Amino acid sequence: MPEVVFPLDSRKRFTEQPIVGHNRWHPDVPAQVRVRPGDVFRVDCREWFDGAIRNDDSADDILNAPLASVHVLSGPIHVEGVEPGDLLIVDILDVGPIPQEDSGPLAGQGWGYTGVFATRNGGGFLTEQFPDAYKVIWDFRGGVATSRHVPHVSFTGIVHPGLMGTAPSAELLRTWNAREQALIDTDPQRVPALALPPNPDSAILGNLSGAEFDRVAAEGARTAPPRENGGNQDIKNLTKGSRVFYPVFVDGAKLSMGDLHFSQGDGEITFCGAIEMGGFMDVHVDVIKGGMAKYGVSENAIFMPGRTDPQYSEWLAFSGTSVTLDGEQRYLDSHLSYQRACLHAIDYLQQFGYSDIQAYMILGAAPIEGRLSGVVDIPNSCSTVYLPTEIFGFDVRPGKDGPTTIDPGQGVPVARA
Repeated sequence: MPEVVFPLDSRKRFTEQPIVGHNRWHPDVPAQVRVRPGDVFRVDCREWFDGAIRNDDSADDILNAPLASVHVLSGPIHVEGVEPGDLLIVDILDVGPIPQEDSGPLAGQGWGYTGVFATRNGGGFLTEQFPDAYKVIWDFRGGVATSRHVPHVSFTGIVHPGLMGTAPSAELLRTWNAREQALIDTDPQRVPALALPPNPDSAILGNLSGAEFDRVAAEGARTAPPRENGGNQDIKNLTKGSRVFYPVFVDGAKLSMGDLHFSQGDGEITFCGAIEMGGFMDVHVDVIKGGMAKYGVSENAIFMPGRTDPQYSEWLAFSGTSVTLDGEQRYLDSHLSYQRACLHAIDYLQQFGYSDIQAYMILGAAPIEGRLSGVVDIPNSCSTVYLPTEIFGFDVRPGKDGPTTIDPGQGVPVARA
């Protein structure tokens, strides 16, 4: 096993660890770990809510989740000799749940969860149809996920980090905060909010303290969205064997990672929509000096996906176009067309006995494929959702005899907002 440079004790909270990570992006969050190009090392990662979500049959913990505290990230990690303008190479050598744990109170200890936030807390991709809080628990066995809340479904995990990235420069941070505040100002009372401004409440900033902590907490960017540094991209294909090239904006790059997922469908459409867990990552780092200019990568990471994805070969695909549910035509709105494709898949799965929220959770957690199939044929964009048929314990394909009726079990826990 590689050297563990960022250890986490599962018996302690994130802020009680020997090395404390962070939950805001800021160039002045100090790096407490240092590595060199060519090093191979292990980083422990805590589930993004630091254990606030429990393995039970209530969604109250999702409704009341401590949203200001996320994401708890392992890092920053200083890579010796790396400078602004370089490309940081990060090889994901291995990634998985909390090692040698098959049961316990933390997500990653033999189980994980998928949630839908209430609209007031950010909602999800289909928040108009699902405005409340919901939770599904998934059990892990032999790399396969099953759930008491969504029966007759099992699938191989596509384990990956939801969030990984480098620290922004002071100038880039100011750009983020200014442009996101300008968006908020267009509709400041909107629910859910258009963006999340800096919020010092529940900020975790490594070993900073005093006035410096207060300054950074007031300026630090929230970790919810993806940005030029990578961040919360939720790319399900960043699996074992992937190589990622991150732009570098500060000395040492200040690499951070977390928000591990046991599995996820394209889009993470339920927002808290992967199978969330804690675990570990084994990584190798290197550097391409001056790589940002050499390869024209001035912002946003590029990557080479690994080859360990589940090998599903049979799919049932659903399409959608950019027309609203009440018949309004939108111009090449790919966001809307993907929503419509997902809703068509949900409608279809209900014919077998699943509830709408069970079907929604399947799309969020299972390794579905989402594609922009047509983006030029005015006025309609076309998006498609590919559902692997082999994940079901019954034949989900259309046939002359009609759909099989399954027992949907106890259903999905809900907490009304």
